[in-house]
Amino acid sequence: MKATGIVRRIDELGRVVIPKEIRRTLRIKEGDPLEIFTDRDELMLKKYSPIATLERFSEATAKSLNDLSGQLAVICDTDEILYACGDGKRDLDKKNLSEDMDRILKERSSYMANASEGGDILPITSGREEGVTAQIIVPIVSGGDCLGAVALLSREEGARMDNNSLNLARLTADILANQFE
Repeated sequence: MKATGIVRRIDELGRVVIPKEIRRTLRIKEGDPLEIFTDRDELMLKKYSPIATLERFSEATAKSLNDLSGQLAVICDTDEILYACGDGKRDLDKKNLSEDMDRILKERSSYMANASEGGDILPITSGREEGVTAQIIVPIVSGGDCLGAVALLSREEGARMDNNSLNLARLTADILANQFE
């Protein structure tokens, strides 16, 4: 942990304000759940990610999706890539999501694009992936809340995602969402 030098007082209702600069840096938005940890005289707030609580299940799900589709399989929460499995996973692991991904998650709609057909390939992370030629992104929605997304990416020349791949990604997102109902 690093000190910020910022000191805040607790009000009469037990509330403390997290400074805007810190909220912006950590991508904490109004309504985001925070998990509270204590250790002796320390208090730590951490952005809560329900998908990350299913660590082994999510990791195994990404591996299975990669095995079945033959594509780079990605599972993310609303902030970052949690798991990637397949060729190119090192370029994605633990990276923050792009603004385009934020928009897709807010809209809660699936997205499919094939560069070979003139589709617009959206960056998944803020570090824009190179060479992606086809993609599918399906939000994980449970109880009306968007928890993250499942994505399939291809870097093969002339690759084309089809409805079978879309249905596989949707099934995976539904299975993950059902873990929270």
